[in-house]
This record gives sequence, C-alpha cells and structure tokens, in this order.
Amino acid sequence: MSLAEQIGAATCEAFVLTRRSPVRGGDINEAELWLGRDGRRFFVKLNRADRLAMFEAEADGLIEIVSTGAIRAPRPVCSGIDGDRAFLVLEYLKLDGRGDAAELGRRLASLHRHTQPQFGWRRANTIGATLQPNDWLADWLVFLKEKRLGYQLELARQRGAAARLIEQGERLLTRLGFFFQGYAPVPSLLHGDLWGGNYGFANGEPVLFDPAVYYGDREADLAMTELFGGFPEAFYAAYREAWPLDPGYETRKIVYNLYHILNHFNLFGGGYAVQAERMIGSLLARAG
Repeated sequence: MSLAEQIGAATCEAFVLTRRSPVRGGDINEAELWLGRDGRRFFVKLNRADRLAMFEAEADGLIEIVSTGAIRAPRPVCSGIDGDRAFLVLEYLKLDGRGDAAELGRRLASLHRHTQPQFGWRRANTIGATLQPNDWLADWLVFLKEKRLGYQLELARQRGAAARLIEQGERLLTRLGFFFQGYAPVPSLLHGDLWGGNYGFANGEPVLFDPAVYYGDREADLAMTELFGGFPEAFYAAYREAWPLDPGYETRKIVYNLYHILNHFNLFGGGYAVQAERMIGSLLARAG
C-alpha cells in the first residue's frame, strides 16, 4: 500500500492527499505536512527504509508519554515503508512558541512522577541518529556507565577521538560514584532529548515531541534543558516548586550533559570533542 493508503487503513477512513509541503527544523529526518481532500492534516517524517526501527521506537515513546496523561504529545497514526522510504505519520498539532512556561514545568514534573522499578526501557531507541541502548538495570550508576557515557566514549574511540579524551573519560567512569553520594534517583519517565527545539505549545497547551524516552534520573531531563540556551525561568521555578531538586544537581547536570556533547561529537565532529574534554576535566577536578 502507498503511504496515503496506509494512513487510510490506520484511521479507518480513506485518505486522499491533496497537498504536501515541507516542514523545516529537523537535522535527521525530512518532515512534511500532508493535507487531505477532507481537510485532515498529518505530520509525516521520512527517512531511509533502514530507519524504520527508529520511527517505530519514536512512536512507542510518544505513546508512553501520552498514556501518562501528564503532558500532551502528538499521537502516532502509523509507520511503515513506502517504496524505499521509511515513514512515521503523526497527529498534526499547530505549534508555536507562545504558552505558559510555568505550566510546562509543572507538566514535566508530573511526567517524571511516572516511574518503574528499574532504569531503562522496553526497547532501544535513538538519540539523534545514534542508537541508545536501554536494557533494564536496577543500578543507576551501572546504567549511566554502560548504557550512556561508556557507550558514547566507545563510539568516540571508533570515530578517532583523541586519546586524552578517551583516557580522561574512562577515568571519569571510575569516579562517577563521587557525584551520587547521598543521592539515589528513582527511575522516572524521561523525554530523553529535551532541548528547546523539542517542545512547543498548541493553543497555549505544552507539547513535547521528538522523544528518546527511557526511565532514568529526572535530573537528566532538567540538565538538557540548560544545554542549548535554556528554557524560560518560569519553567524552572514551577518545576522546582512541584518537585524540588537535590543541591547536587548543579554538579550532576554536567555529567548528564556530557552524554549529549559526546553524542554531538559522534554525530557531527567539530569542536564538541574540546567541549567534552573541558567538561570531563571540570568533573575530575571536583572528584579529586
């Protein structure tokens, strides 16, 4: 079946495409707005056929978020293959940057209240275009070492990162426990890729999209909000009022953002290796 036919099958209503237009904003996928003869609209993401698993994991992540009722996210319609292209069709939400940032903070805290007994998720997904392993583990430090920082360091080694970055990174892995003395996170449902380009507002209501979900330390989501310019101050004030943060967050956020900087090096190269080295050096200096 064609993509339009698969939309019709998924919605139990024939879909006749009348217009498709590109949507800007993504680095990994192509995105389009599809308009049907009956006025229905869908947001369609496209990539190579071998990226179907990435789209299926994203759809599962959106369902996980929507099922909590904590915050809105676009509902998946269908995913599959059309010719030589993988696709993911989502509910179309007209998004803009205007809305209540404080409500976004409260809704995120509510999302984080949804927990599991262990850290991880039921399937691997992707952070950008990088595989993100999510095997269930009871110990957060082991998960952080093996499935996050250690995994990215090994990718950096394969990419040809400088020996100093790898050596210092491996040394940091042996000292991670220093940053978790007296702090034991619960496995909270995380968006997983929460930078400023992955939220918006639909009719003023907060919306999250493009997730890389797993159950982890809620501080990891908060840390990433600060990585590329930060969210409005009202967001942080409302989140802290709903669920105060441990004082150690101010240091641990460097640990969590190191994961994303290493991933950016592995995806894009450039100066991210230097930034990662600085972050590692700062953490090692604190750990002694």
